[in-house]
This record gives sequence, structure tokens and C-alpha cells, in this order.
Amino acid sequence: MGTAGGLRTRRYHALLVASRPNPAQRMVGLVSLDPVLNGTTGGQIRLATHEWADGTISPDGHIHLERFDLVNGLPRWRWRVGETVLERELAMRHGRSCVAVVHRLLAGGPVDLSLEALCAWRDQHGEQHGSLSVDGTADGAVLSGAYRLRGPDWVPDGTWMRGVRYRLEAERGYVATEDLLRAGRFRGHLQRPGDSLEVTAWAGDLSSEPPPAHTIIADAHVRNARFDALALAADAFIIDGPNGTDVVAGYPWFGAWSRDTMISYEGLFLETGRFDEGRSLLTGYAATLSEGMLANTADGGMVGYNTADATLWFVHAIDRHVARTGDGSLMQELRPALDKILQAHLEGTRYGIRVDPQDGLLMQGAEGEALTWMDARVRGVPVTPRRGKAVEINALWCNALAVLGHDLHAKAVGSFRRAFAGGPWLRDTLDSAEGEALRPNQLLAYSLPHAPMDPDPSVLHRIGEALLTPLGLRTLAPGNPAYRPRHAGTLAERDYAYHQGTVWSWLIGPYATALRKAGLSTAGLFDGLLAHQGEWGLGSVSETCHGDPPHEATGCPFQAWSVAELLRGNRL
Repeated sequence: MGTAGGLRTRRYHALLVASRPNPAQRMVGLVSLDPVLNGTTGGQIRLATHEWADGTISPDGHIHLERFDLVNGLPRWRWRVGETVLERELAMRHGRSCVAVVHRLLAGGPVDLSLEALCAWRDQHGEQHGSLSVDGTADGAVLSGAYRLRGPDWVPDGTWMRGVRYRLEAERGYVATEDLLRAGRFRGHLQRPGDSLEVTAWAGDLSSEPPPAHTIIADAHVRNARFDALALAADAFIIDGPNGTDVVAGYPWFGAWSRDTMISYEGLFLETGRFDEGRSLLTGYAATLSEGMLANTADGGMVGYNTADATLWFVHAIDRHVARTGDGSLMQELRPALDKILQAHLEGTRYGIRVDPQDGLLMQGAEGEALTWMDARVRGVPVTPRRGKAVEINALWCNALAVLGHDLHAKAVGSFRRAFAGGPWLRDTLDSAEGEALRPNQLLAYSLPHAPMDPDPSVLHRIGEALLTPLGLRTLAPGNPAYRPRHAGTLAERDYAYHQGTVWSWLIGPYATALRKAGLSTAGLFDGLLAHQGEWGLGSVSETCHGDPPHEATGCPFQAWSVAELLRGNRL
């Protein structure tokens, strides 16, 4: 991960970020390979760009950057210094923590090229201020026994680069500087156009050498060319996790979240034809059920079950898989698990999740918890607790009852219509005055396959008027006193705004589905998000945007459910 301009602005920016068994526990290894040209008319030219603690930009190699392109999803930089043109291309080795980097002379020459390896070995969320061991090999070095660098004519160095600054971390209220080790440099003489200097870095089994860098890049081009743009974006989130096929919720800082996985399921797996992988994921998740619930996440190292909707989204994903593929055997195979889910919700399970026997609707809530997808907390206090009976939770519950063919379905649907309808839009929750707020959660009551409500064009018009932006839907109408126009600042400030007006891209999917079910046009609805693929997380779709125009992107630059719901909605 990095920037088109070459300046590293986040602690997550590096060439090799190695995965651990837990997909959220990633380690930053090879941070950068800084190109240095010798033999040009300008003498020694440094093509890297770094910012330092005092705000200085040095070197300023970006001034020589002629262009940046994504080719089959692979980044390609081109620098020009007089008549000398140097190109960099990089790719990951599919299925392995391995990156290949090729620098190729396109014009001019001869030149001597050095690639200075700036290194770390630390958690992706942290900073490096300690020691790092370097052990030489015949063609490079091994760093802290964790990852290996391979390339030509390695020369050890050992200089510490103190006070490298990351301006976006400063904006987000985090420690913004760290120290990097210039472990050494690779060297090559590029005599004529076409000559190249290749470096490979990998973690894991250091004795198992990957193919040459140019082969890895060529293989990546062939593989990626099979996908269209959105399917290629989706591919980045599907991984082989410790328990089989899994989904990373977002890069760079999320791991696997069951809610995100199941909301993303249709787009990532069904719309891209990855039926076998999807089936494997669903059966794998079924095996993890506890007290009728899927775990929310284990990103923090502890398994948490604090979600009221992930399991209901799981039922929805199974239903969609069977409907799309005709794989009735999957429903039979998972029926015992589904029955346990149903029973647990009827009898009651964690966090006050249980059916109200009076109306058949689902209740949820516990002190200090936020169990819906609007789950932000500040200093342990939920910003939008939404305890009781929430509109999208009960839309999912009615949908699940229909999938499972339970007798309670008709009663729950009748109760839903009486309880949530009757105003200018559906109530968000039933148990507080805040339930009158205009939020997008009600869209699921119209968009789900077995939705409890028929879409009402007048309500959809009001939702669109207040919440729709070119990059998704706001989480709260601007006229509400609690509305926050910008998702920016410190962690606490961002969390206060997270579901109080911030735009979420994934909501475009339910909105588009509801419009189509109502017989309304979706012409032009996706244009903003399709264009957005070229302005933030390149080739992908971001998690969130500011509530007020011009809706600059915020949050995770690469978000699974944003990509999945754009992909699904755009293909409806």
C-alpha cells in the first residue's frame, strides 16, 4: 500500500506487509526501495520522496515522476530525468506474503541504479523505534528472521533514518513518526533500454524461494486480466484464512468481520461466480456458531459476539446462494445449524437478543453495547445504542423466518408493519424518541428478498432527498440536531460522526434494490461510485465519505462491502 505520488503518508504504507494467521494481525516489513540514479546528466538523482518530523520533504523525487498507471490493477510508476526514463512495476505473489518489484530502463542510459531498502518489522498499527537484525545471504539479507530480500549486488548499510513522518496519521491524532533502518542497497548497471533491476521480498518459509520478480509480475497480469474492474476489486478481499475461505472487511486496518462478510457475500462470491469458494465459506462459518450466533470479529485477539445482525445476514447469504446456484444440498447440510440459530433467537441468547412473544419481533441490547451495524463507541459508551427493536434487525428477522419457513413469519410481518410504518418514513427503532430519526436502515425493510414491506415510492423519494449522495447514503438526515457533517479529526471525533451523518458506500446496494422493486429508475445512480474507483483506494471503493459536499472519502480506502454492494447493485 502506498500513494501514486510516492510519498508514504500512513504507517500502513509499505511494499511488504506480511499476514499472520489472524488476518488482522499484519506486520510491516520492507517499507520502501528508494531508487537512486547515477550517470545521468544531473549527477546523482534520488527518485524517492519522504517527509520528516520537521515537515521537510527530502528527497523530492516526485518532481521527476512523469506518470502513474494501474495496469490490470498493478501499479506502474515512470520517472523522467532528462533523456533517462525509468519505470517501476510491482505485484504480489498470489497466495503468499511476497512482493516483486522490477525497475526497467525505458529510454536513455547507460545508468547505474541503486535501490536502498528501508526496513521495519512491527505491527501495522504501530511505529518502529527499536532494533532490527540483518543477516546477509548470498543474494540479499534476512531481516529479524522474519522476511527475506533478494536481488543483485547487495551492499549492507545499517543507517537509521530517524523521524520519518506520516501526515495522515498526524491528522488522525496518532503518533506520526517512526525510525526506519536502511538495511542496504541493491545495485545494477542498466546499459540500454529494456535492462532491468529486480528485487523480491517474502515472509513465511524463507527457504522456499519464489519465482523471479518478472515472472511474478507477468503471472499477476495474466491472472488479473481475467477480471473486470469491480470483480478485480472484489478479489482483493477473498483470502485463505486459518479456517478456510474468508473475507477481509477492509484494508489496511480490518480483519475478518462476520457482518461485513455476510453483507458482502452476494457481491463478492455470487456476482463473480465464485460459488465453490462461497460454499466453503458458508459451511466453515456454520461450524463456528456458538449459542446460535456468529462471532462478530476476533480482530483484537479475543473472539467477540457483540452483533445482533451478523447471524441473520448469514441466513440471508445461505438463501441467496441456494437461489442463485440451485444448490439445495447446501440448505439440507446447514439445516441443523439454521435450526439452532432459530431456536437460540426464540429462546434468547447473548446481549439480550430474543424474540418478544407478544409480537414476534426481535429485541436486542445490553448496557454499554452497540449491537447493530451502527456500532461506534466513544470511551465505551455507544454513540447510537439503538437498543430494543431496530428496523433493519427486524427486517432481517422477518426475512430469516421466511427462509426457514417458520410459522412465526406472518405474525412478525404483521407486527412489523403496525409498529414501524405509519409516518413519513419507517421508524428506526421502537423504544426511544430517537427512533423517529430519518436513517437509511429502513431500506432493508424494502430491499431484502423476503422483505416485510412493499417499497413505497414516496418514502424512497424522501430517503433519497435527505440521504443520497453521489458516493452512497448518509447515516442521518442533515436536519437532525445530532447530524455531523464531517468524519474527521481524532478517533473520538470520527467515531461520534461515524453513524451520525457520515456517508457509507455500501448502502447504495439496498437503496438500488428498493428502487427497482418499486419500479423506479436507477439511471446514473452508480456513476459517482464508479468514478470514485480512481480517486481514493485506487481500483476499489472506500468505506465512508463526509456527509457534507464535496464528500471527500474517509475511513478505510478499500472496503469489502462497499465494493460488493456496488458490484451487486450495478448488475441488478
